[in-house]
Amino acid sequence: MELYSCSVARAAKQSKNTGKKSSAKGAPRRRIRPFRWLLGHGWRLVLILLLAFLGIIALHGMVKPWGGIYMASEARRLGGVERQWVAMEEIAPVMARSVVAAEDANFCLHWGVDMSAIRDAIADGGQRGGSTISQQVVKNVYLWHGRTYTRKAMETVLTPVVEAFWSKRRVLEVYLNIAEFDEGVFGVEAAGQHYFGVDAADLSARQAALMAAILPSPQSRSASNPGEYTRRRANAIQDGAATIQRDGRADCFSG
Repeated sequence: MELYSCSVARAAKQSKNTGKKSSAKGAPRRRIRPFRWLLGHGWRLVLILLLAFLGIIALHGMVKPWGGIYMASEARRLGGVERQWVAMEEIAPVMARSVVAAEDANFCLHWGVDMSAIRDAIADGGQRGGSTISQQVVKNVYLWHGRTYTRKAMETVLTPVVEAFWSKRRVLEVYLNIAEFDEGVFGVEAAGQHYFGVDAADLSARQAALMAAILPSPQSRSASNPGEYTRRRANAIQDGAATIQRDGRADCFSG
């Protein structure tokens, strides 16, 4: 009787195991569909990346940003660059006014994109740029150089975002520290030493105007040995810097 019970128990166990195997073997395997997964979850990844990028922009409103792709490529090409970050308080106010007068006279009046300047640039046949100082900051810090529609579109979208997080004074401070003034020379502190042997805080009105005058073509013009065009442009910039101080267009960044 005991032997019969053991046989019955073994038979039942084997039958149970066989049933499990058959059930497992018969169950359909779940196929992985990457495209469907991306459609279902990809928006979360995009949202996370977007929030992270916005966080970086907000952080750079208080913390010194990186030099950007162009400065990094020049550093590799030249084996290093001259650059020393200085706070706005360590830059001669006339230098800030000169750059605004030269590059973006309506800096305090627009929200990052100056539509009137763009229309003027188009009417001029593209001989002059329509980019604001804010757009140049976005290009230099977050994007790359080069005339492509993709970069320009991204620049146009990102510029109002930067203006929303940063003050006008902060935008100009970053610009003055990343602008190229000669091959391998970035920022007003390095440029002041490079051209005139003085700190950014000690630049005169004439020196500031000459440095601002070379900004459109810093590798082909010299502030310390200016040609006739650069001298004439510096004269106009010097007058313009005084004008925007009088009429209030420098109020948004003046300390």
